[in-house]
Order: sequence, then structure tokens, then C-alpha cells
Amino acid sequence: MIKVKITKDKSNYKKIVISGHAQYAEYGSDIVCSAASSITTTTINGILSLNKDGLSYKISAQGSLEITINSNDHITQTLIENMINLLKELESQYPTNVNVK
Repeated sequence: MIKVKITKDKSNYKKIVISGHAQYAEYGSDIVCSAASSITTTTINGILSLNKDGLSYKISAQGSLEITINSNDHITQTLIENMINLLKELESQYPTNVNVK
């Protein structure tokens, strides 16, 4: 299961950790993993193209992704919120493969 853990400070997103595997299909054919990767990669690249200091991220040796949101500006926070909403929509379609909390 893909697990998404969201940390907020008041009304601003501060950190998101994404770990695990969807296990929907075989490696290389898993549409749920592909969707989650596309959502997160597009969001990270979009924010960094607008504000190179807007966030930082690291990928662990085990494959988990940790996103630290450095900016509270409206665009960064809106794009992060959009990413979370998309991941929640993915969770609603594949509840045994994705968990967002």
C-alpha cells in the first residue's frame, strides 16, 4: 500500500511523506504507482519551476519520498493542496492500494 502522511502547521502544509508500493499489479505495470508518481513528480517540478526554494525533497534508499514545503505562498500551498486532492481521489478509486492521512 502507498501511504501518504501529511503534516500541517496551522493552515499551511509543511511536510509530506510518501512510502510503500501500491501492489496493484506487477512492477512496471502498476497503474496506481504510476499515477501516484505522476501526480507527485508533476507537482514538485511545477513548484520548483516557479520558486526554486519553494520546497525540497529527498528519496530514501527504500524509495520513500519526503517533501518539505519551505514556502507558505499562495501558489505553492495551492499546488500542494491540489496534489493532495489528486492523491485522495486516487485513494477513493483504489482504497486497498492508497492511504492518505
